[in-house]
Amino acid sequence: MRYNFSEMVDRRHTGSIKWDVKDNELPMWVADMDFRTAPEIVAAIKQKADTGIFGYEEVPAAYFEAVQHWYATEHDWAPNTDWMRFVTGVVPALSSAVRRISHLGDNVLIQAPVYNIFYNSILNNGRHVLSSDLVEENGSYSIDWADLEAKMADPLTTMMILCNPHNPIGLIWQPADLKRIADLAAANHVTVFADEIHGDITDPGYGYTPFASVSDAAAMNSITAVSPSKTFNVAALHAATLIIPNENLRNQVDRGINSEELAEPNAFAVPGSIAAYTKGADWVHELNATITANKQLLTKFIGKQLPKLHVIAGHATYLVWIDCHEITNDTTALCDHIRQTTGLYISAGEVYGGDGHHCIRINVACPAERLEDGLNRLAKGVASFK
Repeated sequence: MRYNFSEMVDRRHTGSIKWDVKDNELPMWVADMDFRTAPEIVAAIKQKADTGIFGYEEVPAAYFEAVQHWYATEHDWAPNTDWMRFVTGVVPALSSAVRRISHLGDNVLIQAPVYNIFYNSILNNGRHVLSSDLVEENGSYSIDWADLEAKMADPLTTMMILCNPHNPIGLIWQPADLKRIADLAAANHVTVFADEIHGDITDPGYGYTPFASVSDAAAMNSITAVSPSKTFNVAALHAATLIIPNENLRNQVDRGINSEELAEPNAFAVPGSIAAYTKGADWVHELNATITANKQLLTKFIGKQLPKLHVIAGHATYLVWIDCHEITNDTTALCDHIRQTTGLYISAGEVYGGDGHHCIRINVACPAERLEDGLNRLAKGVASFK
């Protein structure tokens, strides 16, 4: 490999949220990788730092052209740069869109179990969470289409947040599923906000499909959010892009991101993002091979050492969803016990809704040596759990 994904970087006492833990603890919870970002990004940031001047920044055309280049070369979709808007993060942009696209008391549709912050963006803005829960059977999840259609048709449902690929279960939505969602949404006047922040992290041989690319109905009735943050481990750059083909919808969103001051980049956001999207492809391809190997290592270990746990097979994200129903329906208690007895810090599934109360989520984006430590701690904690 050209890049080093085995380096054991010590991130303690660096201001890292993930690593704000006790000395004996091993965090494998929040979606933050333990790999150094692509050196091409570091070089671009250093070059910017060398100017020594960090005044107000604007977003140049080169930024949007870099986003277009990335999606054309990596995902076979070349969105028009006129459709794009820079924002300082997917979550603040989502919350702004909720305020602009829906009304107080409306339903915002989700598919639980799903990224827990979606709930905050809905509830904190006076809207109601309406979940069409995904259905798990034989280790894989699918949509209950009758339920989804009924909840789309509810007159109070005005918006849907789609997680594509789906966090925490790692599911890559197929084009036929996305097209069907788009048709239902259009028929029921429901605007889709597609969070595609995990789209670049897929197993070799698998790729994700951008929601807006599947049909005109999808494109004209959606807001797509993308970012280099998860892909390149640069969340603190605070850079993301909204892609909105529909001009009227784009104007609505514009008013929100401008009035709420979500469109002003920091000094390193633009050069870091341009470097990522124009020079980072090889790094991402090697990263994905590393993450796939780690997922295989985890799956093999659990199958042999923890046969009562069941890994949900997903081909996207560096987050692994594990069904623990054979040992408990309260994984909050399980995760608390594992942390107290072994120091391993993982995510209990209840916060993601749906059937998450008997599941856990583990972040495997770390050197294999660190993952092996975490798996040994997991086995020890599960063995002693009563």
